[in-house]
Amino acid sequence: MAEKAILYDATKCTACRGCQVACKQWNENDEVIPTEENGVASKNWGSYENPPDLSPTTWLKMRFTEIEAGGKVRWLFTRQACMHCTDAGCVRVCPNGSLYHHELGFVAYNKDTCTGCGYCIDACPFDVPRSTRNIITGIAKMDKCTFCTTPGLDRIAEGWEPACVKTCPTGALKYGDRDDLVAEGKKRVQTLQTAGWTNANLYGENELGGLHVLYVLDDSPAIYGLPVSPQISAATIAWKDAIQPVGWAVGGLTIVGLGMNWLVARANAKKEAK
Repeated sequence: MAEKAILYDATKCTACRGCQVACKQWNENDEVIPTEENGVASKNWGSYENPPDLSPTTWLKMRFTEIEAGGKVRWLFTRQACMHCTDAGCVRVCPNGSLYHHELGFVAYNKDTCTGCGYCIDACPFDVPRSTRNIITGIAKMDKCTFCTTPGLDRIAEGWEPACVKTCPTGALKYGDRDDLVAEGKKRVQTLQTAGWTNANLYGENELGGLHVLYVLDDSPAIYGLPVSPQISAATIAWKDAIQPVGWAVGGLTIVGLGMNWLVARANAKKEAK
């Protein structure tokens, strides 16, 4: 089955933020949940960006970057959301498989089994996952873009495109087979370079094994606030490949030891009772 992806063309985006609204509406995300912490309130804070950051109830946000070039000022618009990496740090460190790769390639998420450990937050090179703790129950949960596959709200299973793509009025967002979108993105980059945008590039084709959210940019990823060479940290790799297995082994040995201790104690109790 062909892997699916989203292609975002920053040069066609007007930052109308229709994608933000569609994401919230479809996924039934209010801006601030009264019983939880860490929501980011929607308010005027001196910028066109609103809200100011991703949060457990804002899974997609348009970032505005103002730059000066050739004596002129212009806006660069960056889509902030899960990049759905093939080599995903969040999937690597998730201790119980709540984060996993969907059969179509992107990173899916089972919130019901999330323990709120927060390892995924530290492992993401794009600073995307956000966590909240219910002030009544004390239970913590992580939230991020699910590629519109949240149970009960699964657009992909119905054969529909993600809500953000559906609502985009300029065609800056497209959904389809990843290979087709890579080819389309490269063609668009070539057109931009021919038109004089010599730094135009396709971001995400190879980064972290290939992203399932691809970006057509007319300038360096760094100018758009994206890591030029995103990497999974050494600490994440160590946690998955060394520390976590040792932890499971120690935990297993502890359980075995407790079991043996109980058996010995039970045997001794029987002897004393005779």
